[in-house]
Amino acid sequence: MDPAPTTAADTFVEDTYVKPQFGLIEFLRRIREDQLSVLIPELFGRNMTYARLLFLDSFLIIKPEYIEQVLLTNCVNYSKSQFLRHLLGPLLGNGLLISEGEFWRRQRRIAAPAFHSRRIADFIATMGSCSEAALARWRTMTQPFDIAAEMMALTLNIISRTMFSRHVSGDVEAVRRLMDIVVTLRLNLLDLLGFPEWLPRRQPKAYRRAIAEFEALVSRFLAERRADGIDRGDLLSMLLTARDPETGEGMSDKQLRDEILTIFLAGHETTANALSWCWYLLAQHPEAEARLHDELDRVLGARMPNFADLAELKWTRMVIEEAMRLYPPVHTTARTAIGEDRIGGVRVPPGALISISPYVTHRNPNLWPEPDRFDPERFRPAAAAQRHRFAYLPFGGGPRICIGNSFALAEGQVVVAAIAQRYRVRLAPGHMIKPIGLLTLRPKGGIWVTLEPRETRGTA
Repeated sequence: MDPAPTTAADTFVEDTYVKPQFGLIEFLRRIREDQLSVLIPELFGRNMTYARLLFLDSFLIIKPEYIEQVLLTNCVNYSKSQFLRHLLGPLLGNGLLISEGEFWRRQRRIAAPAFHSRRIADFIATMGSCSEAALARWRTMTQPFDIAAEMMALTLNIISRTMFSRHVSGDVEAVRRLMDIVVTLRLNLLDLLGFPEWLPRRQPKAYRRAIAEFEALVSRFLAERRADGIDRGDLLSMLLTARDPETGEGMSDKQLRDEILTIFLAGHETTANALSWCWYLLAQHPEAEARLHDELDRVLGARMPNFADLAELKWTRMVIEEAMRLYPPVHTTARTAIGEDRIGGVRVPPGALISISPYVTHRNPNLWPEPDRFDPERFRPAAAAQRHRFAYLPFGGGPRICIGNSFALAEGQVVVAAIAQRYRVRLAPGHMIKPIGLLTLRPKGGIWVTLEPRETRGTA
């Protein structure tokens, strides 16, 4: 047997090598402005790739079996990457997205009951009423508007109502402005080139101000709740009263702050992006849109969905799932190797960066026939059962799968149903729509649309 290679650079096999398309300076410029801009077509059919960026061994893992190894079967060997900790750690602290080890397991145990299906059922009416409020405002819209901005406002209102039992109409613009600062943060050059952790990573002044404003907002919500002392049955009340089933301990104020910010910010940005891409795709595929309308008329008629209806809105869910395949809100996630490992026979050294791109895996032609084609039929149960479970990962996978995935899917079904009952969404001419890989996958410049009222058929 050949001895194990001493460096990752010695592990080049045919499948891991991709001819560089850019010099280092151009690569760094591109990846900091738009992470999708470095994804050349040759990548999408590979199993994994390797690159050395100065001091950093960097792997892109594409094959589902390899992703499963990193996220599940050997997940103890992979921590959240320094990119995530240095970008979002100052804002989200030690929340579920950032924390590790036993502390993360404890927080997950405490927070999990808040996202149980029984709890989600209680929030469906709130999701519907928030959608109706948005629709009421749309009645006066006669000119093209950015539906991506509208989805951001709507999902912000939903998470605010379900988490804090309050409207945030006066805070929407402020939160949107602050989220734009967070989402457009650029990857730190020191991290991209593998410089040691002890070198300080200075955050932009605008980001530091945004952190202070977000903390003030959450502190205000917490102070108001503690002052009235009422259990409103919302997510905040659940977190305040939650206890670790193993120890009986609750969360400290610092832990509460971190989890509230994590759920509040992650809970509306990603869902808004998924919904925005749904409207973009439906506007271009009238057959899929017609099937959606037929299902809504048959199951709901003119009424809002309840929790029991969601199981019957199968095509609605399939549309959302296919939209998240083509445009996963979290387009890339990353881990850092703690110890040495082998993935597909390739040596992964300690400290290596392991990137997993749902955007790439979801468009791999070896996994998805005609991968660029919008086809919700891919998510029929029989078709889904034939795929590797890590071929589709809009919410991640393994023990760290997104805790709010069921909440997000339910919210998506309610919002799509509410809007598609009343309108056909049409793309406004003259607006180019292109995805941009920032912290999340947003439509660059928004998605400008017009509305066509439709008659609801059926009396369900």
